[in-house]
Amino acid sequence: MPELPEVEVTRQGISPYLIDNKVTNLTVRNGKLRWPVPDIAQQIVGQVIRDVRRRAKYLLIDTDAGTTIIHLGMSGSLRLVSVGTPVEKHDHIDLALASGRILRLNDPRRFGAWLWCELPEQAHPLLSKLGPEPLLSQFNADYLFDALKNKKKAIKLCLMDNHIVVGVGNIYANEALFFAGIHPQTPAGHIDIERLRILVANIKEILKNAIKQGGTTLKDFTNAEGKPGYFAQKLHVYGRGGQACTHCGHLLSEIKLGQRASVFCPVCQTL
Repeated sequence: MPELPEVEVTRQGISPYLIDNKVTNLTVRNGKLRWPVPDIAQQIVGQVIRDVRRRAKYLLIDTDAGTTIIHLGMSGSLRLVSVGTPVEKHDHIDLALASGRILRLNDPRRFGAWLWCELPEQAHPLLSKLGPEPLLSQFNADYLFDALKNKKKAIKLCLMDNHIVVGVGNIYANEALFFAGIHPQTPAGHIDIERLRILVANIKEILKNAIKQGGTTLKDFTNAEGKPGYFAQKLHVYGRGGQACTHCGHLLSEIKLGQRASVFCPVCQTL
């Protein structure tokens, strides 16, 4: 599943082509995604796109009439193509623009979403109970200390709880805990404020670096190669169970937490 950096790189890639552009058509070839795609052509055609934002892993395309909410699901991607570009298998939705470009959603597994909200998007059920964005100032050690107080749940699971903080995801939770020296099974409420300061700083740094790397790797969203996917990154623990720790050389351990793989160094990361 695309994580926050992949979604943010997608937002950055498509924004210049969408903002201030008028929507001329909406084509839905297959509306059977995670939730049925609503019939919104009447609402959106003729509207000018005012902004393209991200909330957690959702992309928000704003017009005066309302907001399109897009989620890429497990395998979805967005790319910009010219009018007349042949439709490929799994190209489910086209948003045509006055510029002659089309924003095209491809989603082989159809776990993504294309929804519509006329209220402030904060009121939408998918967005109303989300925690703070990890890259904003609201996500800090003091906030996290209060949010984790008395929690016995493993810290790794708390970092992946969107009610606590959005968009950290499995890959980046593994990496941040490694650099903070915190064992993924540590009861969240047992971590003192100073260790949380280190953890928060690492989460922010790792996500920023991933976004920067993605922007370098995916330079072009205007052709078939401009798909987000997972871009090349140097990962220190995720996907490296049984290999040598990059810090101490000890073999990395791998366990399952919440049905997701957790890789850590039993020497560098303490409970």
